[in-house]
Amino acid sequence: MDEHDHTQHKHTVDATPNVTEASHLHSDEIHTGHEQHAHHAHMTHDHASHQEPVPHAPENVAAKPPAAHPHEHEHGTAPAQDHGKMDHENMEPASGHAGHHEHMVADFRKRFWVTLGLTIPVTLLSPMIMMLFGFHLDFPGANIVVFVLSTIIFFYGGKPFLKGAMDEWKQRSPGMMLLISLAIVSAYIYSTFTAFFITGSDFYFELATLILIMLLGHWIEMKSQMGASKALEELIKLMPKVAHKLDSAGNSSEVSVEELVPGDRILIKPGEKIPLDGKIFEGSSTVDESMLTGESVPVEKQPGMAAIGGSINGNGVLKVTVEKVGNETYLAQVIQMVTNAQQQKSKAQGLADKAAKWLFYIAVTAGILTFGYWLLAADLPFALERMVTVLVIACPHALGLAVPLVNAVSTSIAARNGLLIRNRTQFEEARKIDRIVFDKTGTLTEGNFGVTDIVPAEGIAEKDLLTLAYSVELQSEHPIAKGIVRKGEADQLTPLEVKDYQNLTGQGLQALVNGVLVAIVSPGTMDERALAYYRSKYAELAQQGKTVVFVLKEDRLQGMIAIADMIRDSSYAVIAALKEQEIESFMLTGDNSRVADYVGKKLGMAQVFAEVLPAEKSKHIVALKEGSKKVAMVGDGVNDAPALAQADLGIAIGAGTDVAIETADVILVDSDPQDVLTIIRLSKATYRKMVENLIWAVGYNVIAIPLAAGVLNNQGIVITPAIGAAVMSISTIICAVNARLLKID
Repeated sequence: MDEHDHTQHKHTVDATPNVTEASHLHSDEIHTGHEQHAHHAHMTHDHASHQEPVPHAPENVAAKPPAAHPHEHEHGTAPAQDHGKMDHENMEPASGHAGHHEHMVADFRKRFWVTLGLTIPVTLLSPMIMMLFGFHLDFPGANIVVFVLSTIIFFYGGKPFLKGAMDEWKQRSPGMMLLISLAIVSAYIYSTFTAFFITGSDFYFELATLILIMLLGHWIEMKSQMGASKALEELIKLMPKVAHKLDSAGNSSEVSVEELVPGDRILIKPGEKIPLDGKIFEGSSTVDESMLTGESVPVEKQPGMAAIGGSINGNGVLKVTVEKVGNETYLAQVIQMVTNAQQQKSKAQGLADKAAKWLFYIAVTAGILTFGYWLLAADLPFALERMVTVLVIACPHALGLAVPLVNAVSTSIAARNGLLIRNRTQFEEARKIDRIVFDKTGTLTEGNFGVTDIVPAEGIAEKDLLTLAYSVELQSEHPIAKGIVRKGEADQLTPLEVKDYQNLTGQGLQALVNGVLVAIVSPGTMDERALAYYRSKYAELAQQGKTVVFVLKEDRLQGMIAIADMIRDSSYAVIAALKEQEIESFMLTGDNSRVADYVGKKLGMAQVFAEVLPAEKSKHIVALKEGSKKVAMVGDGVNDAPALAQADLGIAIGAGTDVAIETADVILVDSDPQDVLTIIRLSKATYRKMVENLIWAVGYNVIAIPLAAGVLNNQGIVITPAIGAAVMSISTIICAVNARLLKID
């Protein structure tokens, strides 16, 4: 059989056993029908009765709320939900994380302003401030007032840090929260003792200002970040709530998807989403699986073939036997893979936390050594004062603002350049990327078909050939027909009069154009009718993965037109620029190998992986990470979600699905792959500025901690809380100014 004679093309599907583990996907189910050539789907399309399915439109990306700061509240990643048990009617996924986070931002803002109000009287009653500015303020019970105000500040303003410290302690992962808590707890306890039980200087001023500055830093950082991921909720939203169940007599009734069990038979009408995974037992149609599998051309479905829940039915009516429900469905398995990858990624620490971890160890070690030495060399009150001074100075005020201020400026620059940063920790790692993996459909390509080649027959003008095809295809809503229509509109062609439009089942379509019979047919139809055509040229185009249609006028060949998913102009530039930076580029796609290889060759990519399932995509990412390589993934579809979550940096195209957007660490608002280069440049510039600020914030500790410990006490040189506060203020101002100087080349 000639491979292009699709009227005789048969498809068989082996029975696939039920999946018992959510992490496993069956390739034979997903790729059923992939081997059919693109023009077959076009030629067997019922143009006359086509109903264009409504695509899953992403929400306005820019309107998504800011992210929960990891220290204040750790969202446990939700487990994969059993779709067959979910209450769809009461589900409001968009309101959960986003609404909660907005409340958290408001809570931090409130804590900051309340703490600021309480810090003012504490500051005025501070002996250090009175001495510094030359005034005296005292009254009976002043120390009690300061104690009460500081106690409120400690428990109310310090609550987020104390809770965060408990989490870090349980996870055996010291960070910013534990360092802050170490300083404020030691300052509060020691100051309380000096107020009522022992003689010594209190640290109430340092306690209040440290909590105030840290609240400000966290508030700034939370406002500059995007909302917590709603990837799992968005995946769940892809599934229909109801299905048309068929009884034994063939009558349909609308039921909730939760009521369906394996073996039930359901009806899928034109344009509807397929509710669950199953096998088609009656009917034929084209099904759009691009969002799930990455196959750019709608797949022709016949009885005996698999139907994937979440894919969109085309023009035909399908009857399907349900095979999988709940956690066994394809989409539930994607949810599980995303969940697993996100849980692994959430353990990463940012630069500020890494710095805080080492400062915590240094502070504890220095504090213990200081206390032990002065307990032997002097007395208990002096030993306690030196130890607390060390612990407080080890957590500089500027540390709370060093990174948040840079992040706020970085986020603003990113937004102006069409980038939305969701995960700051992963964004920091972008500077170290060794390999970038691109999805093809909708990422490197536009996701829309366009005319790539027009080959007129001898004596036929190219414009006349395109005008004939344009006039006939104007009547169709098929994606490939739209590609020809777009070309005709771009060339400002005037359509001819078309009558008696007909779909030729398994062959193509025909119509009377200005009273002359014009047909647009497949290569198989040309062979059936024994019509001559340029076989060598056709073979060349087909080898490039292009869909080829033939235009006939009264059964005489007018020429052929090749259509393909169009490569973005910016894709050429970004791959070339990555090569210059010695960053390898790979393509990972669910589309067929001929199309993928053609695009990969045109762009000059290092390697192409085609016909890859979502589970395999994430496995490829893991493999590419071997050798301590940092890997970024750029994608736009549901099928990319596991790989986006698995990659060191997940980058979503803004025009892609909500699922991809919610899974990614960075979103390209303008859907331009060239913005990947901006991510790398901005990440490098941001990291440099963070390091500079951390040096200003903690660099003086090299001198301050030994002096606070009293190493030069015998020479009469000892750092007091007043001197420490002055130095901290200077370093905080320097950090603020330095952050504003951030820019990208």
